[in-house]
Amino acid sequence: MKRKLNFLFPLVVSVIWHHFLILSATAEVNLKTDEAALLALKSYVTSDTYNILTSNWTSTTSVCNWIGVTCGSRHQRIITLDISNMGLIGTIPPDLGNLSFLVSLDISSNSFQGILPRELANLHRLEFINVTSNKFTGDIPSWFSLLLELQHLHLAFNSFTGIIPPDICNASKLESLVLGFNQLQGEIPNEIGNLQNLTWLSLGSNQLTGSIPLSLYKISSLQRLVLTKNSLSGNLPVDICLNLPELMVLALSDNEFDGQIPLGIDKCSKLQILSLSFNKFSEIPEEIGNLHNLEILDAQNCSLSGPLPSSISNLSSLQSLNLYGNYLSGTLPRYICLNMPDLRAFDLGNNLFSGNIPKEFGNCSSLIDFFLRENNLIGELPREIGNLFNLGRLDLHYNFLTGPIPSTIFNMSNIRGISFLGNFFTGNLPSDIGLGLPNLEELYLGYNNLTGAIPNSLSNASNIFRLGIGYNDFSGPFPRSFGNLRRLEYLNVNGNHFTREPSSPGLTFFDSVTNCRHLRKLWIGYNPLNGNLPASIGNLSSSLDYIYAANSEIRGYIPSEIGNLSGLSFLLLQSNYLSGFIPRTIGSLKNLQALNLYDNKMISGPIPEELCNLKKLGFLSLGNNEICCSIPACLGNITSLRYIYLGSNKLTFRIPPSLWNLNDLLHLDVSSNSLKSSLPPEIGNLKVATLLNISKNQISGSIPSTIGGMQNMAELSFAENRLEGPIPESMGNMIALESLDLSHNKLSGGIPKSLVALSHLNYLNVSNNRLSGEIPIGGPFVNFSYDSFLSNEALCGAARLQIPACRSNSPSRKRKKKVLLIVLILLVASSVIMLSVMLTIFLVIRKTIIATHQADASPATVHGRVSYHDLQQATDRFSTSYLLGSGSYGSVYKATFGSTIVAVKVFNLQTEGAFKSFDTECEVLRNLRHRNLTKVINSCSSIDFKALVLEYMPKGSLDDWLHSETCSLDIMKRVDIMIDVGSALDYLHQGYFVPVVHCDLKPSNVLLDEDMVAHVSDFGLAKLLGVGESIVQTKTLATIGYIAPEFGLEGLVSTRCDIYSYGIMLMETFTRKKPTDGMFAENLSLREWIRQSWPRGMDEIIDPELMIPGEKNKTGKVQCLSSIMELALRCTADLPEERMNIKHVLAQLKNIRTMLENVINH
Repeated sequence: MKRKLNFLFPLVVSVIWHHFLILSATAEVNLKTDEAALLALKSYVTSDTYNILTSNWTSTTSVCNWIGVTCGSRHQRIITLDISNMGLIGTIPPDLGNLSFLVSLDISSNSFQGILPRELANLHRLEFINVTSNKFTGDIPSWFSLLLELQHLHLAFNSFTGIIPPDICNASKLESLVLGFNQLQGEIPNEIGNLQNLTWLSLGSNQLTGSIPLSLYKISSLQRLVLTKNSLSGNLPVDICLNLPELMVLALSDNEFDGQIPLGIDKCSKLQILSLSFNKFSEIPEEIGNLHNLEILDAQNCSLSGPLPSSISNLSSLQSLNLYGNYLSGTLPRYICLNMPDLRAFDLGNNLFSGNIPKEFGNCSSLIDFFLRENNLIGELPREIGNLFNLGRLDLHYNFLTGPIPSTIFNMSNIRGISFLGNFFTGNLPSDIGLGLPNLEELYLGYNNLTGAIPNSLSNASNIFRLGIGYNDFSGPFPRSFGNLRRLEYLNVNGNHFTREPSSPGLTFFDSVTNCRHLRKLWIGYNPLNGNLPASIGNLSSSLDYIYAANSEIRGYIPSEIGNLSGLSFLLLQSNYLSGFIPRTIGSLKNLQALNLYDNKMISGPIPEELCNLKKLGFLSLGNNEICCSIPACLGNITSLRYIYLGSNKLTFRIPPSLWNLNDLLHLDVSSNSLKSSLPPEIGNLKVATLLNISKNQISGSIPSTIGGMQNMAELSFAENRLEGPIPESMGNMIALESLDLSHNKLSGGIPKSLVALSHLNYLNVSNNRLSGEIPIGGPFVNFSYDSFLSNEALCGAARLQIPACRSNSPSRKRKKKVLLIVLILLVASSVIMLSVMLTIFLVIRKTIIATHQADASPATVHGRVSYHDLQQATDRFSTSYLLGSGSYGSVYKATFGSTIVAVKVFNLQTEGAFKSFDTECEVLRNLRHRNLTKVINSCSSIDFKALVLEYMPKGSLDDWLHSETCSLDIMKRVDIMIDVGSALDYLHQGYFVPVVHCDLKPSNVLLDEDMVAHVSDFGLAKLLGVGESIVQTKTLATIGYIAPEFGLEGLVSTRCDIYSYGIMLMETFTRKKPTDGMFAENLSLREWIRQSWPRGMDEIIDPELMIPGEKNKTGKVQCLSSIMELALRCTADLPEERMNIKHVLAQLKNIRTMLENVINH
């Protein structure tokens, strides 16, 4: 037996050795296959940023030793390939499908593109795939379903399109499926419920629609569900958590969910993060207080209403509570921090909370961010808030807080930002304000009633980079200590009572501010500084881009050193007492966009030609000075110019022809000078201009007929010149014209009847000319009085105009009538035979036409398909008698379809931007539904014709009611209309799944229905902000006077632009003064007029129709109107971030209405 074993042993060893050699050879061959696959990948890489593959993946070393490669010890085959974060650019070769032993593939965070090759389906051992953060395109491959061992599939941050393939749900071992940040569409497949091992599902930031399939709620292993930033909709089931016991993250923000937050949400007992923001839920259930593990609750901008449930105080693990931008009301919960020891972020801003801030909030010892901005909170700020020693940011702006600011606030050593903007705080700042704020970076105290001097100790808060103390009652010399704030970027001290140092005639504080080397924006306007600009102004920070020093009693010359401020974009020195020449060095400010030296009265000398070097200049205002000589022709080379104001100077010679070639010019005012020459035909090139004033000059010749091409012109004045000849018929094409002054010239001939079509014209003055003939009847002429036509040669017309009646029965006219009558009789006699023959045919045709017309005009046509022929018939071929009004992009007609009356907006496709305007209006209005928005009933679109069929508004526009002598609105109706407009804005800004900016809000775009309910219309300029966007840039300009500063000068569009326009509308509605009224020049705007009069001069600015002499309730009414003007001023703050939110505006306006109602009824 032993001999037998001895014989077998060598045989066994030999066989084993033989097999080993075979396996080794096979392994070597298979490893070569793996190596070839990786070399193919290397060849498909077009850029190896860090030179990793180039230098390391070579045949001189074993493939198992290459960077990113791991081989298995058993088969010596590649099982892991990790080349993430290597900066690779290229595509994936099909050869990669030969790595048959591959278990894990990670190529994330590179720039691979193209599609994933089908051959990867051969990798049956794959458990982990991560291609996150590349540039892959195409559909998500359905062959992923063949990878039955796959546990983790991460495809986020690519450009995959199409739907989520249902087949992918056959990979039943999947534990994580991450498809976020692609461009996937369609619905979430119901088959998703087959993935019963899933713990993490992330589909956020796609374009998914529909509701969440119920099968998803039955994946009991699910721990993280992320569906943010899609267009998912519907209600969430009440028992959402019944089969999700392990759920820790539920992120549904930025969708279109509505209804209640599920009452059964508390069954997700392990929930740590609940994100529901930017949806349309109704209220917060009490049950939410049972989520004892919840750390983050984010439900901002969710349309939540009602009180904050008391149970929310039971969230003992909560670290962040964000309920910003809802409609939550009631008082703040007093003991909210009692059971929340870890609460770090608390944001209830932009809601409707009222009452006092509880002093118990001082017990929230872990708080870092504390935001209660834009509510209706009253009373004093509790000194206990100063006990929050960990607090980093405190924001209480736009409330109604009163009393002094507690000194304890200024001892919070960790605080970085404080905003008390827009309250009613009073008193002085504590003398040691800066000693306890070593980390303070931002301090906003503007729009309060604070008094006294600024303590020098503020400079000890040396980390401040944004300081806003404007519009208070601070006084004393301008603090030189600001110069110690070396990090300062933003300084706003507008609207106080600061003065210069009494010991020096110069504004020496500039010397100290030169130490602020990071300063970017400086506001010192509306202070009685009463001093000279020092040469040291040229030593200010090179990054300074904004200087505002209007109405500050600044005297003397503008130092030439100002040309050193190479970063300056805005230099605004209007309404001071500056004198001397404009320094030529301003021409070296290559970034300058706006130069305003208006109303200094004593600036003299010529306009330096060096200004023509300012290629970015958009706003030039030099009016109301002593500037002489000619206008430099080279100004016409600055194509960026939008506004030129040179009026009330001593300019001579002619208007340079080059100015007429500034195709984007909006305003040109050269009035009250001594300019000569005539108007050239090129004046018609100013097609987008809205204001042209050349009055009070010595312009001669005739008015060119090309002027009719200025279809955006709103205000035109040629008064007090030497113009001759007729008024061109083409002026009837200036459809946007609101004010026309041709008085005090030598114009002759008749007043063109074409002017009747100017539906917006509310001011006309053709007095003191040599006009003759009949004054046109109808259109805007029904509102003009005899003052408009005084001192002409032979005008005739209606008796109310106090001019001779037009003769209608002269001998020559009688003779003409006789001749016409004879000719008519002969024609009838010669035609009678032919008519009798044709009569039968005519009657048949007539009957057919009537039948066809009745069929075409049936009310159903309005809602069915509408053709050009239908609209023609409904408007009598777009007759002027059906014309309701005209605008920049077209005309609106009244149309009748059977018994249904509608409005038809016909777009003038010859006007630049009309196609885009039509598309925008369609895109916006087809998706928006609100009682205060104009409804689109239908549309008609072809290559050469585009029209919208709109709901008809029989009561006209708010503009008609405000500025017509025959219409009148009482105070309550005006408030109701503005509440309607505010409600529409609230819906546009926060009620739709993305914010919509109207961009052209004004009274003429607010239409009134039969019940005087207001409807916001005309969305031709509207902008839809993308999800997550708060601001976009545009070149499209809205209506002058209502346009926000950042929109007009920089083209920056945000919802805050609409807030500005709304504020101007509030002012106009209760003063009946248009922002373009002739009383407002470059420096005195409607807003400035009201700011100067508020609150003590209300009687001088309010529409007299709203005040009845001797009425008992006048004081209460004035107080309410004062509150409305305060709202308007807050809406029109210069800086967008300082403007109120529309929801807060609307809430306050409703409160004012309630107070007003009580005043009127008592």
